[in-house]
Amino acid sequence: MKIASWNVNGYRAAYAKGLLRWTLEQGPDVLCLQEIKARPDQLSADQLGFPGYHAFWNPAEKAGYSGVASFYKSEPDEVIYGLGEPRFDVEGRVIRSLHPGFNLYNIYFPNGQRGHDRVSYKLDFYETLLRLCDQMHAGSENIIITGDFNTAHEEIDLANPKENSTTSGFLPEERVWIDYFLQHGFVDAYRWLYPDRIQYTWWTYRFGARKRNIGWRIDYFLVSQALIDRVCDVVIHTDVEGSDHCPVVLEIQ
Repeated sequence: MKIASWNVNGYRAAYAKGLLRWTLEQGPDVLCLQEIKARPDQLSADQLGFPGYHAFWNPAEKAGYSGVASFYKSEPDEVIYGLGEPRFDVEGRVIRSLHPGFNLYNIYFPNGQRGHDRVSYKLDFYETLLRLCDQMHAGSENIIITGDFNTAHEEIDLANPKENSTTSGFLPEERVWIDYFLQHGFVDAYRWLYPDRIQYTWWTYRFGARKRNIGWRIDYFLVSQALIDRVCDVVIHTDVEGSDHCPVVLEIQ
């Protein structure tokens, strides 16, 4: 089974830059998109989905902002929107789908902003999600969380860690929440497979960062410990453009 995740930084822009072609070439069983910045009623009939996929949309109430969408070859047993907390759910950040043997979260985690204006909101979001995951793990449910976490976990996960030590996305109080998830039954599937590999999933549009590979790894697959032996690979498609992020694909038995 292949699960693809991609922050497209605008669904309509990514669609115009080859999102459909890439999806059909890769043929993931599930495609999780973040930061779609569009509502279905703003899209043309052609843009509303991909041939052979069931589409589910969770746009933000605010136009042109945030939002996630998930596409499935096989329709899930159930689809749930949001975390059940209005201050998060109005921003269209979460789609949870139920599949045989696991729950899949497609999430666009909040950005703490340059001035750290939303760091507290971001940390509250992490806490709310982890509390829900703890309840599912306590009930012997397995979970895969994917999406744009907006946090680089360790120094290996960004090109300039020292220069970014006071930048949201690499603040100690943000990074520790990745630790908390790992301490609560999750595994970072990519780092489990490739403990020393340096690859990034996001590059600022400024300063020619992508060409120089001055990037951050902030797009993850966190997998319940009970599922980790079923993980075959995690592929970061650094060559795929169309966004300031690149796609990441989990292959799992």
